[in-house]
Amino acid sequence: MISYYAILSIIKFRLREFLFEFHYTIIAPIISNLIFVIIFSTIQNYYSITINNSSYIEFLIPGLIVMIVVQESFDNTSASIINMKQIGSFNDFLFAPLSRIELFISFLISSLLIGIFLGLINFAIFSYFVDFSNFSLFFFIYYLCIAIIFFACLGCAVGFLSYTWDTQSTFSNFFVTPLNFLSGTFFSINSLPESLKFLFLYNPYYYVVSYFRSSFYNSFKFSFIENFYIFILVILSLITTGIIFLKGYKVIR
Repeated sequence: MISYYAILSIIKFRLREFLFEFHYTIIAPIISNLIFVIIFSTIQNYYSITINNSSYIEFLIPGLIVMIVVQESFDNTSASIINMKQIGSFNDFLFAPLSRIELFISFLISSLLIGIFLGLINFAIFSYFVDFSNFSLFFFIYYLCIAIIFFACLGCAVGFLSYTWDTQSTFSNFFVTPLNFLSGTFFSINSLPESLKFLFLYNPYYYVVSYFRSSFYNSFKFSFIENFYIFILVILSLITTGIIFLKGYKVIR
């Protein structure tokens, strides 16, 4: 039997924690994105850069939004679990009368709520810079949720299996950040030489970013194969992280 009250309590706890540290979780990412927009707006005005018949800023803003959301999804879950391990409060979650799958579901749902909230705030702010008249809220939320689920699962797995900040920061610096920057966030795949395009065509997260960007222009060219590829990515991340939580792997010392 699923303990809905326990899941809801953990979600409320994590949301309060997120809002309490608003200067780090909300304000800092927004300022970081605003700096990117200001810098690239200056560059665009000087060099008159266009991508896919639109201004570079119009191309850039969707990538910045999804980048900051998935980075927060990974950091928030992994950092929260590692911090609770270090102060000893994570033991209380493990000894509580709820399964580890329920614990995983709690972290996942709270990450979804936090990520969507952060994405909508960023969109509202950047709407003052660019007028997205053909914006599709449904596809915006849909592909943002897919990105959040994958990186939240990744953060849960890293936080669950590691004990130190070194492991978390190493994984973030050598996997999450490069994956973010090299998945079409700042540039179009059409600007790459043919010999390098395969790095993106076999990267499922590239398709998530691409479809998320399309939600700003309502210009979808839906591909069943690409979306099935994305679906497999999400299912594998959910199953893998669920198994890690279920098995335990000596999560506490």
